[in-house]
Amino acid sequence: QVQLVESGGGLVQAGGSLRLSCAASGLTFSTYTMAWFRQAPGKERNFVSRTNWIGGTTYYADSVKGRSTISRDTAKNTVYLQLNSLKREDTAVYYCAASKSLTDGSKEYHCWGQGTQVTVSS
Repeated sequence: QVQLVESGGGLVQAGGSLRLSCAASGLTFSTYTMAWFRQAPGKERNFVSRTNWIGGTTYYADSVKGRSTISRDTAKNTVYLQLNSLKREDTAVYYCAASKSLTDGSKEYHCWGQGTQVTVSS
């Protein structure tokens, strides 16, 4: 059974940092792209960042480029998203997802976690 479990969200002041974690199980990890998406209240779910499991190729949305780092620990089957210099507009539920394709499109991701809330206060 595929399972993705996010953690690490919380309330942080603008300018602060958070590290989100996504623990994965039930996947053949070497064949999956792992990604983070986020969804703010009343808005669509948007791509944030992705990495392929082997090789660590990474890609970021313009909205977080330069302020975030995606990484993975293959021994722990865990993907991380480090968020720095947080802004109020980063407030959202952050979701971890897995796909067989190297893609930014949410429709190509068929495995999703339950999400973790990130709230940035001014």
